[in-house]
Amino acid sequence: MVYPNLDVSEMFVDRQSQRSVMHVQHLNEQLVRVLKTIGYDVGFQRGEGQYLFDRDGARYLDLLSGFGVFAIGRNHPTLRDALKSVLDSNLPNLVQMDVSTLAGVLAEHLLAHMPYLDKVFFANSGAESVEAAIKFARNATGRSGIVHCTKSYHGLTYGALSLTDDSNFRGGFEPLLPGCTAVPFNDLAALEQALSSRNVAAFIVEPIQGKGVNIPSDDYLPGAAALCKKYGTLLVADEIQTGIGRTGRFLAVEHWNVEPDMVLLAKALSGGHVPVGAVLTRKHVFDKIFDRMDRAVVHGSTFAKNDLAMAAGIATLEVMKSERLVENAARRGAQIRLALNNLVPKHELVKEVRGKGLMIGIEFGPPKSLGLKASWNLLETASKGLFCQLITIPLFKDHKILTQVAGHGSHTIKLLPPLVIDDQDCVWIEKSFDEVIAASHRVPGAVWSLGKTLMDNAVRKSA
Repeated sequence: MVYPNLDVSEMFVDRQSQRSVMHVQHLNEQLVRVLKTIGYDVGFQRGEGQYLFDRDGARYLDLLSGFGVFAIGRNHPTLRDALKSVLDSNLPNLVQMDVSTLAGVLAEHLLAHMPYLDKVFFANSGAESVEAAIKFARNATGRSGIVHCTKSYHGLTYGALSLTDDSNFRGGFEPLLPGCTAVPFNDLAALEQALSSRNVAAFIVEPIQGKGVNIPSDDYLPGAAALCKKYGTLLVADEIQTGIGRTGRFLAVEHWNVEPDMVLLAKALSGGHVPVGAVLTRKHVFDKIFDRMDRAVVHGSTFAKNDLAMAAGIATLEVMKSERLVENAARRGAQIRLALNNLVPKHELVKEVRGKGLMIGIEFGPPKSLGLKASWNLLETASKGLFCQLITIPLFKDHKILTQVAGHGSHTIKLLPPLVIDDQDCVWIEKSFDEVIAASHRVPGAVWSLGKTLMDNAVRKSA
């Protein structure tokens, strides 16, 4: 079909029935196979706020939010108006031999939330922000070592992957960046041992680990900050998923009154439309990088300060403030955690509910009753963490809730809903989880029939 006015929305409608075929032919065939196998190929047509709508018009509650991208909800009118205003204004975008006005405004707004930091470097993604932090730390300290934590996730580009403790992502791509050392999360003694060499440029840590929603003890991050100061190491908080209100504070480190030397942001800052990442840092670190006129462009990225990305960030922060979404995240998160915690004594497969704000993990564990234990062990033998799919798939198919496990081989389901969710959504979550988890305790039953299907697929895959 010819599109004389290049109406992309018309193109979407015309070609949407071919999406799987196009991806098989030109993109990631394996992803298509996964979606068809677990029944997620419903053909989403529209997104609005915290909801998605499929090809039949059915409404889904999105507890994945694009891995935390849609903090202000999908297609927020304020964000869309901001982007339209940029496109309608013929701004002198990406001149390069000039400085960006909108980048200055967004930097100013971000730093207002972190008065202990002074400078901002903009990037195109979270992974690119991690790459910049590695370079900045090494240059500023004259050291090469980078310490991260076990079970960490910092991205999939080479430097970021070197700090990601997951063999499923690392396999086939090694050797990775030298000088990167993993220490156990929430272990100050191990961290001190690593830092005591005085060759560590930075300790890069997620305040709450995304892969598992692992929350540190109250003394861990303050203790880590003290150790970094003692040994001359920069403390870098990777707030790419936890930042911009996700945990009920603007930054997760605020729960522990920690002031890092660098803060990394992305995901929610984009508003879901235009990718953007940011490295916020102390002046003395920044000035070590850009220390002379001939080094003014020693590190950069062609599209990093583009006007659409900067406008998306500015609009996102405005919506967060005007709609009090940080406060809503704290309030709704507490409401959901309380409701889900009430399921722990009711259902033996539910081990723990944890989280802060609207970053919540529901962990499942081995049951005690013989019938359930035998079924659990069969699933675990076929594929570690497979049980969680017995929860996420019925949630999706029967209750129209989109969520997923918190990582490869994980027994934890992670909730990352848009921060705009309301009371009715919280009730929807509570009732749906209760019903699906209750069904998972009935052996034999529909849920365990699904488990047998998934187990057979896992066995065939490993054969």
